[in-house]
Amino acid sequence: MGKFKISEFYIYRWRFIIGYSLVAVGLIAALIFAGMYLPGGISNHEVQSVIKSSSIKATDFWSTNAINLPYYLLQKISLVLFGVSVLSIKLPSIILAFLSAIGMVLLLRQWFRPSIAVLASLIAITTGQFLFIAQNGTPDILYLFWSVWILLIASLIPVQTKLRNLFIVAFFAMAALSLYTPLSIYVILVIAGAIILHPHLRYLIKQLSLMELIIGSVIVLILISPLILSVINNPTLGLSLLGIPAKWPNIGSNLASISTQYFGFMGSSAVTIITPFFELGSSLLIAIGAYFVIKNRSTAKNYVVILWTLCLIPVIIINPDLTSITFLPLVILLGSGLNGLLSHWYNLFPHNPYARIGGLIPIVILVTVLVLSGVNRYVYGYRYNPNIVPNFSNDLRLIPKGTKNIVVSNNELAFYQVISKYNKKISISTAPTSDTFISTHDAVQVFNGYEISQIITTTTRDNSDRFYVYKKITE
Repeated sequence: MGKFKISEFYIYRWRFIIGYSLVAVGLIAALIFAGMYLPGGISNHEVQSVIKSSSIKATDFWSTNAINLPYYLLQKISLVLFGVSVLSIKLPSIILAFLSAIGMVLLLRQWFRPSIAVLASLIAITTGQFLFIAQNGTPDILYLFWSVWILLIASLIPVQTKLRNLFIVAFFAMAALSLYTPLSIYVILVIAGAIILHPHLRYLIKQLSLMELIIGSVIVLILISPLILSVINNPTLGLSLLGIPAKWPNIGSNLASISTQYFGFMGSSAVTIITPFFELGSSLLIAIGAYFVIKNRSTAKNYVVILWTLCLIPVIIINPDLTSITFLPLVILLGSGLNGLLSHWYNLFPHNPYARIGGLIPIVILVTVLVLSGVNRYVYGYRYNPNIVPNFSNDLRLIPKGTKNIVVSNNELAFYQVISKYNKKISISTAPTSDTFISTHDAVQVFNGYEISQIITTTTRDNSDRFYVYKKITE
């Protein structure tokens, strides 16, 4: 009987191409689905982001509006090009989420075996946390985008020869732009601390020439000079970027909130995002990954993860609403958990191909269950959860074509003025200005000389009457 060789199978030789293709297809489908259909509307945070983006001016480079300025500029470009719609509001986040996912796959491939990178990436991109921030038209996606690409480029610099100068420039540029986003400075501090404390990283940094370091420093100074001036003019801006609140928070309340966000497996979320961020199976893999990281803490990569985690713990306790910054380190721990389990199994049967295949079967089943349950949880949570669905408005999709005048309340005026700014055919006011107009739910009232001819509704149970169409009474 001939010896069984798994490497001779056609599918085995193409396993990574097939795996990465599945990740790519799943990613594109997930982003399109999340961006267009679920939640399908915009939250109050997205409304505020649109107002902020629309009002961005050149002088904001030197003011307190410099926080998250790169994202707001992208969103303003999207509004200028495509007008105000659900898609145009979310488009910058969808693009950045796609780039973040690509970077995450490449980063995991740098840190782990290709098979682990495929499995961990599939789990990560199908979690409710990733799908939500991927379609959320706010700067939250930057917490993932900056950390992924800064770590990836930092990992590529030592192993690249031909494109090393390009990677060095990209790293310093990314690091500088990331400083406009609150808490991103901690990624830079962790990398700097790891270089100082770990001998291998100190050796790698010494390979950079003085000229490369000077060029990188000049790039950083140019890109962050507006931010420096903004902090000088308004020191509280610096505290915001560091994640230090103006008032000392209630630590007990924050710890309870964090516990719900990470370990509330039996509860139901009452905010705009489903909690806990990771399901029980993924959380167990993260816990296993933490064990293996601590066990092998002498390696440079594990050193970075440990320092990063220790650095973020106090920051998150003070800022429980900014937990998106923890997504990438948790994904790395998840990958470490998968890698540790497979490595331990392979060490038990180093020369038995049947046992090695047998060990893969439960892992594949586990990953499949986590992926399907993650998507299922996201879909049904944002479609039917009564605590979450009302937090998203579908009003933009309900405005009838040909509308010329929308009457709104004072609280809605700023957002609807943005709509009018990019759609000159629509006028916004707090009182009727034409024979036919529509009134928002909050602005509906008895208008003298007008009668209601139509009510535009949604399928929600409460406040489903979104717009009222008024027509002038003809005598």
